[in-house]
Amino acid sequence: MNPVQANKTGRATAWLLASRPKTLPAAVAPVVVGSALAYYHHHFALLPAFACLAVALLLQVGVNLANDYFDFTKGIDTQDRLGPVRVTQSGLIPPDRVKFAMTMVFVFSLLPGLYLISIGGWPVVVIGAASIIAALAYSGGPFPLASHGLGDFFVFIFFGLVAVCGTYYVQAFRLTPMVLVMGIIVGLMITAILVVNNLRDMETDRNTGKRTLAVIIGKQKTRSEYTFLLAGAYAIPAFLWLGRFASVWLLLPLATLPLAFAHIRLIRQTSDGPALNDLLAKTARLAFFYSVMLAIGLILSPS
Repeated sequence: MNPVQANKTGRATAWLLASRPKTLPAAVAPVVVGSALAYYHHHFALLPAFACLAVALLLQVGVNLANDYFDFTKGIDTQDRLGPVRVTQSGLIPPDRVKFAMTMVFVFSLLPGLYLISIGGWPVVVIGAASIIAALAYSGGPFPLASHGLGDFFVFIFFGLVAVCGTYYVQAFRLTPMVLVMGIIVGLMITAILVVNNLRDMETDRNTGKRTLAVIIGKQKTRSEYTFLLAGAYAIPAFLWLGRFASVWLLLPLATLPLAFAHIRLIRQTSDGPALNDLLAKTARLAFFYSVMLAIGLILSPS
């Protein structure tokens, strides 16, 4: 490989790192569940579903780039961080290029977004605007949400309620109590991913003045939060079935319960950075598999 080709390969790898592809299943999960519920209610529409998926993926990449850029410029990312490589802090990509890429990704998200607005009207405008503002405010602006203990709450709201309900709305043009419940379930699972991330970064975050919820409540309560989130996600389908609000097919996600128990044991036994990196990846996979099983359960349920 000549130097030019090597340089191009290096840049491509750096941008791939910046996009953090391992986080993308967290963006896919709520779209899958929202679309499955639309199918269950005989409202599934392929083009709106794909447009929602495109918006979700682009917003996730935009958030990742924004976090990379803002955490560097605010001095939060240092050489002591235990997580994956951040391209701005490590010098792989200059800050101005990361900022430009972030801006362009958010602009590109408007393309499928405009289609969704054309079919969904002003509610979609509100959802889209709120999502972009929250993405930027998560780690940027004068009051970064993640630095003031609000990251968990906003991840729950936007990855759960907003994403699931928004996906369902552009296909069914209405909301139901069941779609809100599905949004809560997905929000609980996705928030658990962030909890592991914040537990891993607790010491470096504290040293740089970033007050995540984990920093505020401490290690033991953060571990309890993780347990509560997973327990809630598994309990809700069971209650729905016991209350005869859903068919037995909605219990399909419980097939992943042994993994959840293993992850809860692991988070209670370790504070080691590499082990928590591994648990972070495992929790992301669990959230995705759980959501797929939940979607299959909805599709197979008699309407």
